[in-house]
Amino acid sequence: MKISTFEEIKAWQEARNLTSLIYKVTYSAKFKKDYGLSSQIQRAAVSIMANVAEGFERRSKNAFIQFLNYASASNAELQSHLYVALDRDYIRQEEFQAIYSKSKEVGRLINGFISYLRKEST
Repeated sequence: MKISTFEEIKAWQEARNLTSLIYKVTYSAKFKKDYGLSSQIQRAAVSIMANVAEGFERRSKNAFIQFLNYASASNAELQSHLYVALDRDYIRQEEFQAIYSKSKEVGRLINGFISYLRKEST
């Protein structure tokens, strides 16, 4: 199956779902008051999606892999921010687990895609 748009990429689709989860929790009254953290975690989530899309549109396998690596790094940043949100009681343990689990899924999809692209070029 040939992918013709970034919207068809499973990693992008799940990153979009992750971003929705992040925006939902950051709009809570407690979390919203910490503008720095809420903004940073939102930007990290959006960056995952954006880097998958931007890399795809570069139309170069090496560039795509590079941008997928950026997306993976943004995902790790988001995970780190989740711990701060948990430690500050901005999110409950259940919310943390659900979002962290979604983030791990996104990471697996991105890293699996990177592996696939690398193997495809050998």
